[in-house]
Amino acid sequence: MPDTNAHGDAVAQAQPGPGAASGAPPQPAVSAEARTDERRFRAYTFAVLSLGLVAAFAVGSWLPFHWDSKLLWIGPVLAVAFLLAEQLGINVDVRSGISWTISFTEIPLVIGFFVAPFEVVLAAHLVAGIGTLLARKVAGRVLYNAGAFLLEITGAFAVAGLVKVAVGAGAGSEIPWVAALAGTLTAPLVSTLLALAAVRVLRRRMRVSTAVRLTARILVVGFVNASVGLSGYLVISNTPKAWPLVLAVFLGLTALYWAYSDLLREQRDMEALSDVSLMVARSGQQAAARPASRADELVGGVDVREWATIAERIKDQLAAGRVVLRLRLEPTDTMRVVVAGDDLPVADPAADDPLLRLPGAHVRHFRITEANPDVRAALLDRGAQEALVVPLRSANKLLGVVEAHDRLSRWRGFGKYDVQLLGTMASHLATSLDNRRLLATLRHDAYHDPLTGDLNRQGFRQVAKEPLRDFANVVVLRIDLDVFSTVSDALGYAWADRMVIAAGRRIRDALGPDVPLGRLEGASFAALLVGCPPEEAHRAAERLREELSAPYPVDRLSVEANAMIGYATTTPEEAGDPVDIEGLLQRADVAVRATKGGEEVRGYVPSMGQIFLRRFQMVTQFRQSLEDGQVSVHYQPKITLPNRQVQGVEALVRWVHPEFGRLGPDEFVPAIEAAGLIGVLTSFVLGEALKRCRKWLDEGLRISVAVNLSVRNLADEDFPNKVARELERVGIPPELLTFELTESGVMSDPQKALPILRELHSLGITLAVDDFGTGYSSLAYLRQLPVDQVKIDKSFVLGMGTDLGDLAVVRSIVELGHSLGLTVVAEGVEEDVARDQLEAMGCDVAQGYLISRPLPEDRLEAWLQARTARSPGRHSETVLTLLT
Repeated sequence: MPDTNAHGDAVAQAQPGPGAASGAPPQPAVSAEARTDERRFRAYTFAVLSLGLVAAFAVGSWLPFHWDSKLLWIGPVLAVAFLLAEQLGINVDVRSGISWTISFTEIPLVIGFFVAPFEVVLAAHLVAGIGTLLARKVAGRVLYNAGAFLLEITGAFAVAGLVKVAVGAGAGSEIPWVAALAGTLTAPLVSTLLALAAVRVLRRRMRVSTAVRLTARILVVGFVNASVGLSGYLVISNTPKAWPLVLAVFLGLTALYWAYSDLLREQRDMEALSDVSLMVARSGQQAAARPASRADELVGGVDVREWATIAERIKDQLAAGRVVLRLRLEPTDTMRVVVAGDDLPVADPAADDPLLRLPGAHVRHFRITEANPDVRAALLDRGAQEALVVPLRSANKLLGVVEAHDRLSRWRGFGKYDVQLLGTMASHLATSLDNRRLLATLRHDAYHDPLTGDLNRQGFRQVAKEPLRDFANVVVLRIDLDVFSTVSDALGYAWADRMVIAAGRRIRDALGPDVPLGRLEGASFAALLVGCPPEEAHRAAERLREELSAPYPVDRLSVEANAMIGYATTTPEEAGDPVDIEGLLQRADVAVRATKGGEEVRGYVPSMGQIFLRRFQMVTQFRQSLEDGQVSVHYQPKITLPNRQVQGVEALVRWVHPEFGRLGPDEFVPAIEAAGLIGVLTSFVLGEALKRCRKWLDEGLRISVAVNLSVRNLADEDFPNKVARELERVGIPPELLTFELTESGVMSDPQKALPILRELHSLGITLAVDDFGTGYSSLAYLRQLPVDQVKIDKSFVLGMGTDLGDLAVVRSIVELGHSLGLTVVAEGVEEDVARDQLEAMGCDVAQGYLISRPLPEDRLEAWLQARTARSPGRHSETVLTLLT
């Protein structure tokens, strides 16, 4: 007989009877839908009971009743037979929410057709069925079951009477066996139809194919049982001594049913294991597809609602009244509870609950009648009489606990098959949960910055996709702190990281917890403001900059910081069109780069993009420009003071771009250096300068050439070897080559630059510190540098005629350089007064527009011929002296 319930809850109030629907749906919850279902079922119960009473009265009036004293003992014997047949039933869970009970009530029913009238059989069946329900304390569905009993027996006798008439048997003759068989099969068919109707009344879903298969199985089993009962009665009535053979057939049939039920149970257990594994696998795949912003909806990488579905499936398979999943959450290690079935009591289990502190990972079976006091109290707190409990463990951690409470069964609780199934399911769940948690951790790490816990660049892009698609006014802020590298060099990366963490916390406090915030790299952050007009974005950026520019306490120090913020907004033209977050980030980055002076907050405007587009074009076209001869080297002469002899020249690069025209070094060299092409540029300038020097040597002129070095050149460990090979190839004495480098470039990484400089110096190359006086630690490191010259920055030279402070700085540098045995070069000499002042101070070399502007090679030759006088010098070489 079918135990049906579309919710998937097994039914406790099973009814005895041939093919009867063993109880209808479970006790409803207190929701509005459940109350509606209960009202609908009450109306259905009234209809079934009323129809059963009317049918019983009609069939009783149609079929004759003959009193016999034997009925006084036949009636009770039939009642006991119905009761025993029901208690020997075999319950098989064949589908989720549907159980099939193989009972033997067809046997006493088919015999009842031969030994008792309709009223006695009906009374015996009612007494056995209702008595069993009351004994099991299943009183909520007695009226429905009573109506079902009436319809089953009345239907059976009505069909049997009709078949009897159809085969031509007389009214007073014994019922034919075919009529008894047909009537007996009618009872389980009526029971099944009533149960399927109950499913429809309660608006539950059941596939037609499932209902057909269930009905077919019930009729097959009913036919077998009725045939065995009919054959046994006929054999014993004709041959009384053959009852042992009939008993053997009955026991054999029972054994076959048990074997068949075990086979079906194993099949369904395998289906359940497969279903649970697939549910977790699918939910893990769906979790991986969710955006980073929805990661908090997950428990161990799986949506909480999906865990509720998994718990429901386990409950259906175990036919349990309730299944509870307690899943441990990171990082707080709190327990998230997922319940399928009856609601848990309001009070949560205590921290020392014995069911939550079980060692190992195997299933424990607790019964309230056999448990120790602590376990008994825990079961009472859960409102359960028995429980299966199994911990979910990874290799080194408790991931959760699975509890199954109170098996809904006709006469037994959880058995060994339930224990085995739950243990296997728990093993699958623990492995899947551990894998999902690992994937969730990897996914979190892939989208979050490990230092600050904020989003990283990839995570920021993911989170920004939805707002950019759904909102028109979206602003991307790009925030840069300008002290990160300084703190790293002075105090180390640990302190710099602390500043980054503090800055991230300030940004989060200023913008609020709901604003997407990402750390892009170093001390650079990005934030996304949704629904923010451009004018409000500027005010928000100003407030944020004030917060970030406050001093940062670092240990016992207070580090002054400054923040630059650029922002980009979606334009009205882009409304309704998909906006690329990378495009907005790039615009905000351009705005940050455009901040200078006292303007630390800038909004992006299209003209900024043109500037950086120009830089991009210069970088991408640089190599081709070298090959096409667009890049050339100019030379600016340097003279000695006071004899005014041409001591050397400084090689300066120039670029005549076909689109942008004449480009100065300050415009394109930083872009070339940032693109990693400074090595190519240095090699070109060095090669051109050495070739020019070689020509002068061939003409008998000893003129040195100076080439500027970048900090990236000093990071190349093979650079000295490259220079040595080039000097040898061209045939230039090393002392005629001077490398000029800025003190800020050397001081940025002195541990890496100093070995390179010492190796260059050992080759005999002259080293000069350019722009001396503008660095932050020159006096501390100057004595460590293997340099031969210092060049006074032109800003001091230009101002010393009108600013006594600049004059004092120049005089101090000249004295300092001489005290260290260095040659002092002054650049930016543009007036006779400045030259005379430098000569009076004892400056060694002068360079500037007063002497000559940087000249291309042909014009330099003309300048040398027109403005210098040739005279013999040392080493049989000609000396050029500037004409006054």
